[in-house]
Amino acid sequence: MPSLKDQKDRISSVKSTKKITSAMKMVAASKLKRAQDKAEAAQPYAEAMSKVMARVSAGVQIGAGSSPLLAGTGSDQTHLLVVMTSDRGLCGGFNGNLLRHTKIMIDELTALGKTLKIVTVGRKGRDFLKRDHSDLIIKSFTGLGKTKAGVEFIEAAEIADYVLSLFDDGAFDVCSLLSNEFRSVLAQVPTASQLIPFTFAEETIDNIEANEDNADTETPYNFEPDEDEILEELLPKNIKVQIFRRLLDSAAGEQAARMTAMDNATRNAGDKIKDLTLQYNRARQAYITKELIEIISGAEAV
Repeated sequence: MPSLKDQKDRISSVKSTKKITSAMKMVAASKLKRAQDKAEAAQPYAEAMSKVMARVSAGVQIGAGSSPLLAGTGSDQTHLLVVMTSDRGLCGGFNGNLLRHTKIMIDELTALGKTLKIVTVGRKGRDFLKRDHSDLIIKSFTGLGKTKAGVEFIEAAEIADYVLSLFDDGAFDVCSLLSNEFRSVLAQVPTASQLIPFTFAEETIDNIEANEDNADTETPYNFEPDEDEILEELLPKNIKVQIFRRLLDSAAGEQAARMTAMDNATRNAGDKIKDLTLQYNRARQAYITKELIEIISGAEAV
């Protein structure tokens, strides 16, 4: 049985841990507000970009002269996975859920005989995937969003430029981005979205077709210059915008997950302190009772 001093030291240790987790919760809550504001501010632009891309792409007849970013390479043998995690831990299942999702995707593509290459964004993803798939990792980006301003567009552009340079060199056929989508403080959902070749959601296609059916002409828009020239400019920019949006989502989700995890840790530490204090008081009472019995027994013997 631990001594009274050992129990008292353990209570002090848990109290110190509680102070740390409480402070981390407040810091995460402060950072969450800024990160959430930035993520919400970027969403309208990213969504508008996707709609414009969908509208322009719908009027393009994909052929031999189409942009490879739209038409693809004609193969889907080599896949590039861009896995976006955080640099730091202590944020609950934020990284673990995404990495499990990534592992499932890797296993599925491997079973289909596909060739895989991985680009990691964040230390946690790099360290996890290096254990079993170090030969697949070709590039790692770390330390993003460390400035006071948080994640910046130039950081997303650096990642996008690297991916585009690989594509220009014929290093892969399909590129997918795996990251956590920030939906609320309590919900960060692992999401996989295809960046190259460009695709748009089924609901966007349905909306375009519905609008064209209701229009007097075949298409309500005329583009100048033509769609192919516009896409040559927009496709690389769209990749940068979508990566930037996911970086902001990931930053907000990380702080939300850390705030929730530290809040739970603080509550658990409080409960543990109560249990340890109760055990300490009982042990102390038993020790005092034992001392009194010994004193009384000694007095009676005299």
